[in-house]
Amino acid sequence: MKTPLIIAGAIAILSPAAAFASDDCPNVPRDQWMSDAAITEKAKGMGYDVRSIKVDDGCLEAYAMDKDGRRVEVYFHRGTGEVLKVSEDD
Repeated sequence: MKTPLIIAGAIAILSPAAAFASDDCPNVPRDQWMSDAAITEKAKGMGYDVRSIKVDDGCLEAYAMDKDGRRVEVYFHRGTGEVLKVSEDD
């Protein structure tokens, strides 16, 4: 009975999302975060139409439309604004 729980826990720990959060989105003090407005402008310059921004897995995550009209999630480093990942929104 404990084996399925152990396996599920191992999968959760070793999942790409867990690795993504810890490796690519380091802990940055709140006073060093880029503002939502700055992230929106940066994304706009890259061709994204930002709909909303939230903090997710340590990154600033922008929900946006790309230049082809697809919904995407763009993950930005909170301190530098570097794009760390772009994925299609489910």
